[in-house]
Formats: sequence, C-alpha cells, structure tokens
Amino acid sequence: MPHLETLLVFTLAALAMNISPGPSNLYVMSRSLAQGTSAGLVAAAGLATGSLFHVTVTSLGLAVILKYSPLAFLVMKLAGAAYLVFLGAKMLLAKSAPLSPDALMPKKPLGGIFRQSCLVEILNPKTALFFLAFLPQFADPKAGPLAPQLLLLGAIVTVTAIPCDALVAILSGKAADLLKRRPIFQKLQNWISGSVLVGLGATIALSRRD
Repeated sequence: MPHLETLLVFTLAALAMNISPGPSNLYVMSRSLAQGTSAGLVAAAGLATGSLFHVTVTSLGLAVILKYSPLAFLVMKLAGAAYLVFLGAKMLLAKSAPLSPDALMPKKPLGGIFRQSCLVEILNPKTALFFLAFLPQFADPKAGPLAPQLLLLGAIVTVTAIPCDALVAILSGKAADLLKRRPIFQKLQNWISGSVLVGLGATIALSRRD
C-alpha cells in the first residue's frame, strides 16, 4: 500500500478536484432542482456507484482499451451523451404540472434516478481516462501489487466526491423549495433541469478525446 503521506496528499488533491465545479455537480444540481434534495442525494450516490465501476475497470487494466482505441472511446462517449440528451429532452417535453403548491411535476422514483445516475457515470469515458491518467501517479510498485493500490486510490476519489455532490444537492434543493413558492417556477422547473442535462450531453459529445 502507498505510504500514509502519499495517501494524505492524494486525498487533498482528490478533494480539491471534486470541489471544483464540473459535470457531476451540474447533473446533481439538475436533479435537485427538478425533484428536491432527496433526488439530488440519490443522484450523487448513483454517480459514486458508477465511479466505482470505472475504478474497478482501471484497476484491472481494461481502461487501456479506451485510451488506445479511438473507436471504443467515440462509441462510449456518444452513448453517454445521447443518454443525457434523452433524459433532458424528456424533461423539456414533459407537460407542466398544475400551478398549485401541492401539485408539482410527477416525481420519478428514487430507484430510477439512482439507476440513471449510475448509467450516466458508467457511460462517461472521461472518467475512465481520468482514473487511468491520475491514479498511477500515486501508485508505488515497490509498495506491493498495483491493483489493490489503484482500487484504494480510486475509492478515495469517489468517497471525497460524495460530500461535494451532496452539498450541491442540499443547496440546490433548498433553492428549489424557495422558488417553488413562486408559481412561475413550476413552468420553468422542467425547462431548467432539462436544459442542464441536454447541455451536458452536448458538451460530452463535442469534447475532445484528450
């Protein structure tokens, strides 16, 4: 296993990266705005689960395929982008809920949000490439087998992301609760969340491989 000093430095680096605004924060925010804090927290848990998938893949060396196969990268990137656009389009095309405090947009089951969030993260090849490029920098062949080290380092990245995404979910959920007191927000609710998801999908689709 890496030395304690190395783990502390790595943890601080991972926390700093996770605090910085990124696609995962925006995705969690869109879920909280659409359905409240609980949905955002479940989305954060789903993203973390999907992230662990990439940690496992990286540790087994399979992520090398994504790095050296442009076709595999392109297929996975477009699949993830299309899925985000699909989710966003569903929100944009959904009928507005009646304008009353007790009649908001139909809620999506939290289990469905969790599964969607897992899939969104699993279909993001940038996550695999990030782990492939970042984790080995802190692994030490002299400290033992690399696979367990990479698993530990990847788990640290995932764990430090959870409180950051949870904070975004809570703040966005509180903002949504305040806005829901204004009738106009019920008309904009789906549009805001859907636009964020479509924008994320478009960004992934147009992003460069490196």
